[in-house]
Amino acid sequence: MSDAGRARLSPNASLVLLASILVSFLAASAAPTPLYGIYQAHWHFSPITTTVVFAVYAVAVLGTLLTFGKLSDYVGRRPILLSAITVQMISLLIFIFANGVPTLLAARVVQGLAAGAATGAIGAAMLDINRSRGTLANSFAPGIGTGTGALLSALFIQFLPAPTRLVYLVLLVILLIQGVGIVLMSETVTPMRGALRSIRPEIRLPHAVRGPVFAVVPVLFAAWALAGFYGALGPALVRTLGPTSILVGGVALFVFASLSSITVFLLRNAPARTIMLTGISALILGMIVTLVSVMMDLVAGFFVGVALGGVGFGGGFQGSLKTVLPLVEAHERASVLSLLYVVCYVGFGLPAVIAGFLVVYGGGLPMTADEYSVAIILLAAIALFGLRRSAKKAPA
Repeated sequence: MSDAGRARLSPNASLVLLASILVSFLAASAAPTPLYGIYQAHWHFSPITTTVVFAVYAVAVLGTLLTFGKLSDYVGRRPILLSAITVQMISLLIFIFANGVPTLLAARVVQGLAAGAATGAIGAAMLDINRSRGTLANSFAPGIGTGTGALLSALFIQFLPAPTRLVYLVLLVILLIQGVGIVLMSETVTPMRGALRSIRPEIRLPHAVRGPVFAVVPVLFAAWALAGFYGALGPALVRTLGPTSILVGGVALFVFASLSSITVFLLRNAPARTIMLTGISALILGMIVTLVSVMMDLVAGFFVGVALGGVGFGGGFQGSLKTVLPLVEAHERASVLSLLYVVCYVGFGLPAVIAGFLVVYGGGLPMTADEYSVAIILLAAIALFGLRRSAKKAPA
């Protein structure tokens, strides 16, 4: 951490900067969601294509996490973050000049590569600076970013010109400023040898965290699968329930993401088990409300289900991180955090693509939403069973 000869950001300022970058990356990933309807109208593609365009982002994130997820432990956080910001800016330029599905797919892939490279490095750097506040920021920032990106995009569509370009231009400027901040930030780890060896894909968990990781996998998968469904098909589902504007579709994702972040903040000092129970219960209740609302075409009820789903996402995600990360050694942080995000992004992308096929070849969007809700309930029930079982074993 030798940065002599140049003014550096304080640890608190660096933590805020890192959290803001995570917000920007998630905002960029959510910004296309309200625009899918416009893209679909212009380029005449099916819901399957919509979910594929959405999911290739998750595939790219997953591949990058498996290869470059640990690299920042060896070469430092700052070089990885500067590279990731540069790649993210390239993805936004592709979005700005997109003229069809191929360029849209390319933009999402490049965006996923950037997010995958940045996610582990940002999360680990925040933990380097302050473990407790870093864990909170890792849980809090994704909801803020996703909600902000979806809402800004929807507002731009509703009230400003060039909606398919303007939101990306705004994000481009923000990322440029944040890149300057990274240059001014102190490095939080000492680079070491083994960088090339670290990019070999491997699934490996420290023995001390294997049990806790397996315990949180069902709720992590369920929570991110729900986020993926709302991100890919949420606005379209809102429009099937009643005559609503694109803005209302964007607000649905904003409500989901905002409630997740509020939950993280309110439960920040609660024990991990309490947070997990809150998240699992909210997921189950939210999906029951969603089932009833979709069957009865109740837009207001659907938003209640979305809000409860947001509570479930925030509680499930924060509880999972709080269960696992305090057990991890400093040199293992980026690796373990990347593996947790692998679970998250498999849940984020794969079920959404399956949902797209069901919309076209199954019973349509409302029935697919019902089936998706049942699947989330089952996963949450498995997580609840595992949590209760681990609690019974704890005294022994």
